[in-house]
Amino acid sequence: MRILGVALSQIGMLRCLSDGPDSQSDRSEPLPPASTTIRIRVRMSARPIDEPHRAASQLELLFDLTFVVAVAAVTAQLAHSIADGHGLAQLVPFLQVFFAIWWAWMNFTWFASSYDTDDVAYRLLTMVQMAGVLVLAAGVPAAISDSDYGVVTLGYLIMRVALVSQWLRAGLEDPDSRRTARRYAAGISLVQLGWVLRFLLVDTGALPSSSALPLFACLVVLELAVPRWAERARATNWHPHHIAERYGLFTIILLGESVLAASRGVEGALEAGEISGGFVVIAFSGLVLLFALWWLYFLVEAGEGLSDRRHRSYLWGYGHYGIFAALAALGAGLEVAVEQSGHAVAASPLALGYAVAIPVGVYLALLWAVHALVVATPVFFPAVVLGCVIVILVLPLATPWIGVAAVVAVIAAICVVLVAVTIWTAVVGARAGARRHGPQSSSSGEA
Repeated sequence: MRILGVALSQIGMLRCLSDGPDSQSDRSEPLPPASTTIRIRVRMSARPIDEPHRAASQLELLFDLTFVVAVAAVTAQLAHSIADGHGLAQLVPFLQVFFAIWWAWMNFTWFASSYDTDDVAYRLLTMVQMAGVLVLAAGVPAAISDSDYGVVTLGYLIMRVALVSQWLRAGLEDPDSRRTARRYAAGISLVQLGWVLRFLLVDTGALPSSSALPLFACLVVLELAVPRWAERARATNWHPHHIAERYGLFTIILLGESVLAASRGVEGALEAGEISGGFVVIAFSGLVLLFALWWLYFLVEAGEGLSDRRHRSYLWGYGHYGIFAALAALGAGLEVAVEQSGHAVAASPLALGYAVAIPVGVYLALLWAVHALVVATPVFFPAVVLGCVIVILVLPLATPWIGVAAVVAVIAAICVVLVAVTIWTAVVGARAGARRHGPQSSSSGEA
């Protein structure tokens, strides 16, 4: 709840700043009529792909706050499992619940990029989706610890009912995209029916519990196939720069969750009353590591690449599931790593080392992969990234001798080196390109 309050205050600050420097002095002036700031009813039609200055709306920022709660819940549960020595056993439930969180966010984000009207009906249906996210978040502990997906399924159902309503409205009011919108509505409804039947059949014993995971995998494939099938009729008008910004904002949310998770570990260590050198090293190295991962993500602006390579947007968007899940898992790993420096936990040092190393390795590999899909000139060199990933994944084998603190510190140092090498090669390449084209530009100018 603390991070929710902080996020709300940050949005308030951003709103004040966006009003301009003279906003406070103008508060005594009469407010404009309500009709100029509130859109009661707007015809829902596809927004322009090249709409200038398209940015995330305040409603989208508010919507993201509910996912702060959901991600915090799933990260905290994974951290408890790691600390108890059951991290590997709880990995699959974590990935299942995180898929529900990520896919709900994906559905809203891509729809909003194409059809955001920001009128009353749109806002109210968005609020219903937010309520569904909060219900889903309430069911996370039972889903991960007891494999009870009842509340999670209910929250997912609430979200999907609101989303289908949005697509049906788009189909009614936008004749050009009617077939696409109706396909989305039908596909989402049928797959959601599958989720409900899966829960009921497994929960009542009509199907063995061993069938739950295969059914989950089949439904995931169907979920991912719905957009491809729906947009065969007509592609939606999602805005590339808006999508890139939204993914960047969600990345920042997940990095913030990792900071929050690490702070919970700090609180646990402080309550134990044992502050050691290892505690300081892990806390500082964790912050450096998260900063380096943030820097690496935003080295590439994906908007232009998505604009030029729209056909690769599916792979780019779907590939972020692994990136986002890795960041959430990293938060859990850092929380337990910090916590164990103050008191003993059931997990072995080797497991704690890999609880940090595996998420970082997955993040780096997938970050290179998704950027390679949309950028014309690669920023990350595959050999460098692969070398860093291999070293990071091998490093925890030395944990019994060098300790968890040293492993986290070295992983952070490797990521810092990767940032430095990437920036250096980019600068050198830019200077070399300027030298090659400089004389030509001068001679052509003289001619």
